[in-house]
Amino acid sequence: MVGPTPWEATPVTQHFVIIGAGECGGRAALSLRERGFTGTLTLIGSESLAPYERPPLSKDGILLAAGPKFVAEADDFASRGIILRLGVSVTAIDRGSKSVSISDGTVLAYDKLLLATGARPREFPALPSHGKRIRTLRSHADAMEIRTFLGPGRKMAMIGGGFIGLELAASARRLGTAVTLIEGLPRILSRGVPPEIAAAVASRHRAEGVDILCNARIAGIDDTGDGVRVLLEDGSAIEADILVVGIGSVPNTEIAAAAGLAVDNGIAVDIHLQTSYPDVYAAGDCCSFPSDHYGGRRIRLESWRSAQEQALLAAANMMGAKEALSAVPWFWSDQYDFTLQVAGLADGAATTVRRDLSSEAFILFHLAEDGRLLAASGIGPGNAIARDIRLAEMLIGAGRHPDPKALAAPEVKLKQLLAA
Repeated sequence: MVGPTPWEATPVTQHFVIIGAGECGGRAALSLRERGFTGTLTLIGSESLAPYERPPLSKDGILLAAGPKFVAEADDFASRGIILRLGVSVTAIDRGSKSVSISDGTVLAYDKLLLATGARPREFPALPSHGKRIRTLRSHADAMEIRTFLGPGRKMAMIGGGFIGLELAASARRLGTAVTLIEGLPRILSRGVPPEIAAAVASRHRAEGVDILCNARIAGIDDTGDGVRVLLEDGSAIEADILVVGIGSVPNTEIAAAAGLAVDNGIAVDIHLQTSYPDVYAAGDCCSFPSDHYGGRRIRLESWRSAQEQALLAAANMMGAKEALSAVPWFWSDQYDFTLQVAGLADGAATTVRRDLSSEAFILFHLAEDGRLLAASGIGPGNAIARDIRLAEMLIGAGRHPDPKALAAPEVKLKQLLAA
């Protein structure tokens, strides 16, 4: 006979509650059990699905109409004694009584609380974020709805030249959809990606047939029900079967702010992911934190890996570990057959050094005035840049001041610079 699991065998002494059943919340719940937490553990999410990964939504989610890539199945959470409360939302946090109110009318007391509320798509001014033919992409349901409007003979208009917009454009083109991408700034990928890499991305998209309009100003949008018409200030108009808005995201901080927690471009946390109130933590897209790698500057990261790393760190610290954030920011995007990766933050760089790995792949190293490596960004087919970006990330984390000439020379292995 199989004996009871630890949380069944041990008297319940604590109740940990996690608000947000996405990548971050789901992994935090699993990690708490793996670390030996034996109390009651409740994970609350507004979607009806168990926690799943969001990066595939703009890729296989669109291309293959694929089902969600789950962090773990609902049965896996149940087998670990994790209570999933799905299809409901938290309406209020009462710090005094240490409880949360849920939309179904129930109230849950907590000993420790983790906010993993994520972020939502930023809405285009004066435009409904959702309509029959006006969409944003955040959930699996969004991806499935967008997919129905794509295919040969169809047209998609995309507002926003960031990662989401470009990944969607690539997927739509591979399905035979005509794509017009509208960007209000002078170039695509204006946030966190250097001009040289943005130019390479734009060139590839144009070669694939994407019509990229930069410095474009929208004068009006007409959703007729049978199509969408986007009017530009220059008098031109774009006709499409669907319009997707991808102009960034907004952290979900409302319930935290209403509870009196500090908010600063996200729920403000310290290096241990603790909020301004004891026993309340925040992690993932919803929080901002001080980064030791960048002089204590407060940053907020929207990335798959950051959500995973912070989930594990939050779980450890909820159990009293006092581990500090130390990861270097890292982002990636797959479009067509090439990959773009960025490690670190290039803001404030005084010098940029280029390393050509092949005719199709290169990396840019961004150095501070004192020579310290701040960031590295690269682009290339497949995994051509992956190893060097990973080593650059380690150099950034170690605070190294590598020789610019060595960085520029592809025959010099970055591993040698790390060992120096």
